[in-house]
Amino acid sequence: MSFSEICIYQVKPDKVNEFETLMKEAVQFMKQLEGVLLLRFIKRTHNINDFSLIKEGLPPHKVTRIVKSVRYMLYWEFDTIENYGTAQKSLYESYWKAIEKCLVVPHDKYLGEELF
Repeated sequence: MSFSEICIYQVKPDKVNEFETLMKEAVQFMKQLEGVLLLRFIKRTHNINDFSLIKEGLPPHKVTRIVKSVRYMLYWEFDTIENYGTAQKSLYESYWKAIEKCLVVPHDKYLGEELF
């Protein structure tokens, strides 16, 4: 049974370039850690704030303005919860502080085991 984390990052608008450069390097580091099955890093570029888009099968709207932060998501899947813990320690000892300096608020973590 795999173990996964979804992270939500809210980046300060003036730190976007720094954050993306840092994460480009960090993601390559993270992919090499033991037990990583899948890693995806996503920038929020679209939204659906109108239910009719869904009902009609239309594409979502492109985000055109930044209100307080630029949002990113990281999906990270591991073969075991133990390898996840070891990877978190490695990330904390290498990139964590630099990442946190770019954020409006500390990142959210959602953790769980694969159901099916």
